[in-house]
Amino acid sequence: MAIFGIDTFCRDTIDKELIPNCLKSAAGDTSYLHWLLQGWGTAVALALLALVVAMAFGVLMGILRTTPSKVLVLLGDAWTELFRNVPLIVQLFLWYFVMPELIPPFKALPGFVLAFIGLGLFTSARISEQIKAGINALPRGQRYAGLAMGFTLPQTYRYVLLPMAFRIVVPPLTSESMNIVKNSSVAFAVSVSELTMFARQAGEETSQPVLMFFAVTLLYFVSAFAINRVLKWVEVKVRVPGMIGGK
Repeated sequence: MAIFGIDTFCRDTIDKELIPNCLKSAAGDTSYLHWLLQGWGTAVALALLALVVAMAFGVLMGILRTTPSKVLVLLGDAWTELFRNVPLIVQLFLWYFVMPELIPPFKALPGFVLAFIGLGLFTSARISEQIKAGINALPRGQRYAGLAMGFTLPQTYRYVLLPMAFRIVVPPLTSESMNIVKNSSVAFAVSVSELTMFARQAGEETSQPVLMFFAVTLLYFVSAFAINRVLKWVEVKVRVPGMIGGK
């Protein structure tokens, strides 16, 4: 473990003494490895919750932007442009510092919650574009066929358009899902103890920033690669021969 200073991960974060089992936090002793894994869990949870928020609002806004109603299209466009054109770090600062002042109940929310809301809404604008593109890529006759069968417009979207559009946009959604893991690193700016915050603080405490950032980089890669493989499997399973993007 001493090779390349890797034994540093098994040292106590307080007195820097070696801990026999550095995967455990016993008797108040927390190792840097335990802290690293906690940060990884926080980063993954942050990304997954943000992805849920992004999908919910992104799909909704993507649908609104393809409806016949000019008012709904304008609403969807305004949402997308607002969250797409403001930098992520600025949006997180707004959620963390400004929103609690404007809406007092937000003061009770921890930074983690505000971070995944901000990250999710930021990503929703990008998903909105992809959903819109997926729906518009379908032949216009699909919408007319659904309406001709007696479906209402919402039912046409639910049963006809969205199932096919999702198959088209799985590849770009894969990229966005990977990006949301990487973008979660910005949460350290609002005091969320995730991987990037661990790397900065542990690097300063141990005087081994290269080792700490290397470990964090490896975990970000593993997380993004795992998402890529899972969604690639989904893409293969839902692919329809003859459709756009199918074989």
